Amino acid sequence: MKISILEQDSDSISFILSDVSIAFANAIRRIMMAEVPTMAIEDVMIFENTSVMFDEILSHRLGLIPLKTDLKSYSTPEECDCESELGCNKCRASFTLDVDAGEESRVVYSGDLKPDDPDIKPVSEKILIVKLAPGQKLKFEAYAKLGRGSDHAKYQPVSASTYRFSPIVKVDLKKCDGCDECVKFCPKNVFAIENSRLVVKNEINCILCNECIRHCPIEPSPIKISWDDKSFIFYVESTGSLSAKEIINEAVNILQKKAELVIEHAKKMK
Repeated sequence: MKISILEQDSDSISFILSDVSIAFANAIRRIMMAEVPTMAIEDVMIFENTSVMFDEILSHRLGLIPLKTDLKSYSTPEECDCESELGCNKCRASFTLDVDAGEESRVVYSGDLKPDDPDIKPVSEKILIVKLAPGQKLKFEAYAKLGRGSDHAKYQPVSASTYRFSPIVKVDLKKCDGCDECVKFCPKNVFAIENSRLVVKNEINCILCNECIRHCPIEPSPIKISWDDKSFIFYVESTGSLSAKEIINEAVNILQKKAELVIEHAKKMK
């Protein structure tokens, strides 16, 4: 197995995963979506709400606010040694909010949430929660816990987790006359004309659409498009709860634990 990083920043990463099967690649993708835990608000205790929004809708919107997650300091409720339905400091983070609109209307944003743990906070302070009319009030306590995307979509750490086959683009220069029609119609600028000859300039950008072959005036086309069924181009974009690198590392650790569990059970079988 080989990994080559193409692009990377705190919230997204693009890389090539090669020498693996499609089943392995898909397992990594699905684990990133469904099994990497993140923090999200689960319980809300509302003391006062005179806004136009019902308590249930307000709670639902709070749950969808992505929260910064610290996997080293917190554990999932089922793995926590407190064994309490209410949770403890090791498996639960709390927030408070107390806003009075006063004489003018007031927009309540995620930045108005006051976390007990400064490391567990909304990824953005500008996520709209509700708009209060003059004289309206909103006061509540909210409790967040670690969960997985398989339980609820609000726990998914990724906004995008995709892969595609690595493309293979070949040109038979003996047949190609350099007319540049494929250059014009390729949506990803895969080709270029250099010294009156067609060259494959950005092979990795090819999305296998075959537009170059369709618009080639020569039949059969000198361009051949195929793919490597053991090499995959991944794109992972985080919601901000965890960095893209943390999501991938955690997904690999989870997959390794699953494999070790299967091996352990297999050894016990007669």
